[in-house]
Amino acid sequence: MSVVPPVLFLSHGAPPLADDPVWPGQLAEWSAAFARPESILVVSAHWEAAPIAVSASAARVPLLYDFWGFPRRYYDVTYAAPPAPALADAVAAALGGVARDETRGLDHGAYVPLVEMYADASLPVLQLSLPTLEPAALFAIGRALAPIREAGTLILASGFTTHNLRWFDPSAPADAAAPSASVEFDHWATEALAAEDLDALFDFAQRAPAAAIAHPRTEHWAPLYVALGAAYDHSGLSSRSVVDGFWYGLSKRSWQFG
Repeated sequence: MSVVPPVLFLSHGAPPLADDPVWPGQLAEWSAAFARPESILVVSAHWEAAPIAVSASAARVPLLYDFWGFPRRYYDVTYAAPPAPALADAVAAALGGVARDETRGLDHGAYVPLVEMYADASLPVLQLSLPTLEPAALFAIGRALAPIREAGTLILASGFTTHNLRWFDPSAPADAAAPSASVEFDHWATEALAAEDLDALFDFAQRAPAAAIAHPRTEHWAPLYVALGAAYDHSGLSSRSVVDGFWYGLSKRSWQFG
């Protein structure tokens, strides 16, 4: 019987985060600390599509280099994970059907962290789209997906705890002091998750300090709710913060659930 993997919410970073002196090692240590999964389902901030859809599962397709203006080396990264047809079928069964986009490769919200966590690219990987940014609806999707964990599927929600690209200034040090809005939102999120305060988390736009500044648009926060739903059970929600700190003002905080 497969070991039930945890559920992760990971601040994935732009491609240059892979050059950070700390972050790649943190991800490698994190993935080594729990049993190796059988497959991986990624919910990335970089794929919004309704109706809900899964990425290519029948054959390998090229990665989706969904960014512009970076040095050539970021477009030379490869991650040849095997196809995931069985996982696609399991996701479709759990959700009562999904659209299938057999032309869509893994975007950088998936492969950038997976290169650090599972460098051998031997695990089947599938992406699931965000059909909405509404927290309760995404939580319900996570709840429906929870049973696929029993077969050894790691659910990886890939976003960013704060995400305002106006803060990104590559001429400054990556570890320069973060803006107060980023610090305040990060602190609030940490406390809300530690308290298992789902009401506050669902209503983050009204309750979190500087929410509209920390997330001018909420697609990088939205994957968290799929993770919360997939991890939640009758005893509540067990979480721990695994990665913290800031990168060009953005909070890298990442959590493990279950």
